[in-house]
Amino acid sequence: MPDDIELDIPADLLLPESGTGPGLVLFQEIFGVTDYIRSRAQDLADLGYVVLVPHFYGRLGDPVIEEGGDGLPQAMGLLEELDWPGAVADGVAALSALRDHPAVSGGVGLLGFCFGGGLAYNVAAVADAKPDVLVSYYGSALPSLLGLASRVTTPSLHHFGDSDDYIPMDTVRAIEQAVSDGHDDVTFVLHPGAGHAFDNPSPMFHHEGASREAWVKTVSWLAAALPTT
Repeated sequence: MPDDIELDIPADLLLPESGTGPGLVLFQEIFGVTDYIRSRAQDLADLGYVVLVPHFYGRLGDPVIEEGGDGLPQAMGLLEELDWPGAVADGVAALSALRDHPAVSGGVGLLGFCFGGGLAYNVAAVADAKPDVLVSYYGSALPSLLGLASRVTTPSLHHFGDSDDYIPMDTVRAIEQAVSDGHDDVTFVLHPGAGHAFDNPSPMFHHEGASREAWVKTVSWLAAALPTT
């Protein structure tokens, strides 16, 4: 069985121990496909998922930026260079390619962090063949994507911290209302005391309790919405 996948940008494919399972496209943070993103991809593969990790900065040289304060200005500058519609198209292509991969048995979903959480939401809105599930951690582009909310018909799980310096609480509440209105299959979790990127292990961002609780919720939600057995 092939263990790679063909896209116009670089991508990593991780297979579960069984060799087959439902698929998840993992959308990177603003810092690129870092060791943190790779570790979360492995966590998902260990749960039984076939995991595809596109390198959305692949057209910009595929840089990996230092996580934390020193790397943040560089990451923000790189994001300004990114062709957002092109990245959405790459995400749609990744979803389609993973769905067609012979290792995938069952549905295919999207999971993204920060920049990737918003990008995954945009992909879920525009893809002709909708993903089966969507998990978005503090999607940083969501405030500008709420006009797409009616087009996101996929069951979804959203995580936000209530102390996010980048997305204030009134905006978080607006996101919650927009993504939930008219949808009975949206789960929105607010984590007390957590800031932006709370799952990232960098000391600048990490909130141990929120990270642990959000991951436990994500694992249980995926087990119900996209079971591996």
